[in-house]
Amino acid sequence: MRPAVKPLVPNLFTLSNLLLGIMSLIYTLNGRYTLAAVVILVSTVLDRMDGNLARRLGVSSEFGKELDSLADLVSFGVAPAILAYASVLDEPMGKIGLIIALGFITCGAIRLARFNVIKVTDYFVGVPITIAGGLMALFLLLTDHLPFWVVATSMVFLSGLMVSKIKVKKR
Repeated sequence: MRPAVKPLVPNLFTLSNLLLGIMSLIYTLNGRYTLAAVVILVSTVLDRMDGNLARRLGVSSEFGKELDSLADLVSFGVAPAILAYASVLDEPMGKIGLIIALGFITCGAIRLARFNVIKVTDYFVGVPITIAGGLMALFLLLTDHLPFWVVATSMVFLSGLMVSKIKVKKR
């Protein structure tokens, strides 16, 4: 692979993750909730691959880290929160459901900002937004079988875990 192309490869995966997050938002706006949740889950695969590729190719960078965080906020913060609000929380909860969704996004942003400034290499502080957003997407795929309060409670719980001080071992 040409040296000029190598650094672009992981960033293309990151940008694909971002675009899938935006697609999830569009699917949510169009009422295609199952597809919106599936797209978030596909984003988790791309998110896992971009970091692995950057390390394997030896092209990890601050730019890539920041781009990854921005993509993660959209794909695993904004997309699942808006999906949860539109598909489950709006009708039974109204403004409280909106506050829960906005809280999830806010906690995800705080989690990502903290990750970007802490220089810890063997564990995460707080549950990664990728895990929280991916779990919300899974829960939302099961919404026909779960009462709305399970989704609301899960969002609040995961929001707290993202900003908590618990240590989650990196793989």
